[in-house]
Amino acid sequence: MSSYQASDIEVLEGLEGVRRRPGMYIGGTDSSALHHLVAEILDNAMDEVVAGHANRITLDLHADGAITVHDNGRGIPVDPHPRYPDKSALEVVLTMLHAGGKFNNHVYATAGGLHGVGVSVVAALSVRMAVVVERDGGRWQQCFSRGRPDGPVERIGSTRNHGTQVRFQPDPEIFDDTLFRPEQLFEMCRSRAYLIRGVTIEVRIHQTGAEQQQLFNFPNGLLDYLSIMTDPGHWVVGEPFAGQVDHCDQRHSCRLEWAMIWSNEDKGQLISYCNTVATPLGGVHETGLRSALVKSMREFIDTRNLLPRGVTIVAEDILGHWSGLLSLFISQPQFSGQTKEKLTNSGLDRHIEAVIKDHFDHWLHGRPERAVQLVETILDRARDRQNRRKEETVVKRKSATSRLTLPGKLTDCIISDPSQSELFIVEGDSAGGSAKQARDRHRQAILPLRGKILNVEQANLERFEQNSEIQSLITAIGAGYGSRFDPTLLRYGRIIIMTDADVDGAHIASLLLTFFYRFMPDLILHGHLFLAQPPLYKLTQGSHTVYALDDAEKERLLRQLSRNKGAVEVARFKGLGEMDPQQLRDTTMNRATRKLLQVYIDDQTATDDSFDRLMGKRPAERFRFIQEKATFAHGSLDV
Repeated sequence: MSSYQASDIEVLEGLEGVRRRPGMYIGGTDSSALHHLVAEILDNAMDEVVAGHANRITLDLHADGAITVHDNGRGIPVDPHPRYPDKSALEVVLTMLHAGGKFNNHVYATAGGLHGVGVSVVAALSVRMAVVVERDGGRWQQCFSRGRPDGPVERIGSTRNHGTQVRFQPDPEIFDDTLFRPEQLFEMCRSRAYLIRGVTIEVRIHQTGAEQQQLFNFPNGLLDYLSIMTDPGHWVVGEPFAGQVDHCDQRHSCRLEWAMIWSNEDKGQLISYCNTVATPLGGVHETGLRSALVKSMREFIDTRNLLPRGVTIVAEDILGHWSGLLSLFISQPQFSGQTKEKLTNSGLDRHIEAVIKDHFDHWLHGRPERAVQLVETILDRARDRQNRRKEETVVKRKSATSRLTLPGKLTDCIISDPSQSELFIVEGDSAGGSAKQARDRHRQAILPLRGKILNVEQANLERFEQNSEIQSLITAIGAGYGSRFDPTLLRYGRIIIMTDADVDGAHIASLLLTFFYRFMPDLILHGHLFLAQPPLYKLTQGSHTVYALDDAEKERLLRQLSRNKGAVEVARFKGLGEMDPQQLRDTTMNRATRKLLQVYIDDQTATDDSFDRLMGKRPAERFRFIQEKATFAHGSLDV
């Protein structure tokens, strides 16, 4: 047995513990931890802004990989510390854990850094740090190496300015990679600039061949952020629910600001902050906000008797397509861990719930027509949720000519006459949601498929019969497959493949074409199969908007619009789910305005060879073909 003696007990001096176990303080040694160093220094500067002593911050990424953060706040004190008279207050802050001005409320009423370890941890994990302080008429400097001072603080000049400048170089002995990412620094500063309306944050990237500079100042605060993170064209109602309060009671003193909207997009998000520090894991402030919105909305629906029979409302229906921003300032926040990713103050959730609920009640009842419009969307989502949960069972379509058991994911049309009805096959729930809102309910049915279906050219019969997406497609069309295919049993006169106007969408369309050609060739021979033509670009000049199917049409339209006065804004759709229902209806689904390509077979032998060669056992050749032919054809498609 090995001995265990008193001499085996190590006592780590100064910041040595930080260097031995950096994960305890910044969460690790990867890229995320590296950028957390910047956040610590930036949050100290933001604390000066929040306290009302600064209004400008500059962040520089230098060519040698060092970072400089400069604020025009009060400046860290440089006079001798009362408890350590042989050291300046600056040296104490930089070399000792739990030293700082955040413990006394008379210095910072609210602050992001509360433990007094942030800047000292950065010093410990930097191969070199230089701090310049401007205050009391002087300019002072002190340098540090791996958390140890190179010498005492020195006066290096006179100035009337005030502020703190911190330059640090991460230690390659600690971090896996010491390269900062400019886009991450831009986002870090942009998000903080939204939180304080009066602050200006400048970011400058000094890298060889990649000089960049951005200035962030947002007079409308979170509302500016909301309009950037969401597309106003997708908002259910045009006016966001936004506000701010300075609220105090016997237990809590806080400042709260919020901005949020409900969207037609597939998924929403909530971004929250406490004292300008992002809280990606949420916490009690998010809990209070969500609870307030759900309770208030349910009460509104109940008092107005808006809930139909058979429909139940859950929190997912109210918050599933909701995006919001929440910024909280509080004097004594409690976080889980030094990285401050989750807020844990006991009782704060109920306090925030009460504050937000009161304002949301007024927002709903103040303009009932706006609230009712929002409720209708929530009810639609509740119905969709209930239908999705029945996917494992089935829904029955009442039809005089068919008693098929249909897949639950199918959103059917009202008309049962095949000559008047259409089935749109779309990729994913996002595009399916937009298509459901854009369709003609009487004539158009929607069947969303999950991702890329089975490549039937390579699959055996067992895999084919067990594939749920293939079987849903066969069941929805209703005419069987292979030798049992009967075109007289078709439930829809037109089967329309509607995928994104990109390479991925082209691949999905190719897989569907392969399936139809191999298992329902008569569908093509009788002229029932089509390809939708969604636009790739939206061009806006003033109040005039046109759409382009591809790059060539975009350039042609740009030349036409250039003859008019006014700049042209060009937006590229990333997918069908990005188009709002009105745009999708006007460009792709409306019979009067859309373009369809009819699929037909010109040469049976050549077609057989093409499917075998491009969808068979040679994926590299298939991929090259899809890239080259992603836009299909400018006329009819010849398969």
